[in-house]
Amino acid sequence: MNKKIILQTNFPNLKLVKKGKVRDIYDVGEFYLIVSTDRLSAFDVIMAQGIPFKGEVLTRISKFWFDFSKDIIPNHLISIDVKDFPKECAEYAEDLKGRSMLVKKAEVVPIECIVRGYISGSGWNDYKKTGKISGINLPAGLVESEKFSEPLFTPSTKAEIGLHDENISEKDAEKIVDKTTVETIKNATLDVYKAAADFALSKGIIIADTKMEFGFYNGRVILVDEVLTPDSSRFWPLGKYEKGRAQESYDKQFVRDYLLSINFNKQPPPPQLPEDIITKTSEKYLEVLYKLTGEKIA
Repeated sequence: MNKKIILQTNFPNLKLVKKGKVRDIYDVGEFYLIVSTDRLSAFDVIMAQGIPFKGEVLTRISKFWFDFSKDIIPNHLISIDVKDFPKECAEYAEDLKGRSMLVKKAEVVPIECIVRGYISGSGWNDYKKTGKISGINLPAGLVESEKFSEPLFTPSTKAEIGLHDENISEKDAEKIVDKTTVETIKNATLDVYKAAADFALSKGIIIADTKMEFGFYNGRVILVDEVLTPDSSRFWPLGKYEKGRAQESYDKQFVRDYLLSINFNKQPPPPQLPEDIITKTSEKYLEVLYKLTGEKIA
């Protein structure tokens, strides 16, 4: 793959607001500019190597779902077309093209809104130990990757880079923001997930779980950040699904599985990823983009 990989953004004439695990945010006056790099974070550790096409895939998939869900809840997206960006972005157009979103300036709600349609990942681990996820009592006898009768809303804290998010209960969430806000973001998370999960199923993809973020804009809660991407979700191929075991996936679980296989201690510095892991991960991202949206990146 000869695609240019962008690990770090370098736009000296733009005002950098925040550097995240994957995305960098710039203040461009009335709006923010969110730039998706090709960085990959696994177990909250940023890998030293990038994944070809990753930033573009995240941007295109987010735009697709923002458009898809806008009648359920409004969102922060203005445009992903560099021609619509403020004039000070023009000199960086080549690097911004395809991987950037111009968005409204929202005040972010400091809670990760996680919804689980199937029992997997940290939820499965918590269930095995306690019979619960985020304080929610669950039926005995569930097996790994089993579908819940109804999706679960299991919020978590928003950790800084290098720290781990912590699963919390709804009651805990109400100590961070008010009860009305928690109810609003819970209902929006579940509504968006259910609609998206049904659509994805029609494309042969199970969305096992995902996380969303919300913010206040002009006094109203809106959907922000990214939405239903391979970075924020577990995507499983429907045709290979079988409960009772871990599943194949279209997302960065592929990298996580590799890291677990080499007993990575989940602390920096990251190990070098083999070239075939990088290539296969890129192919997974491109495949899920095509399956969901019909789009291909040349």
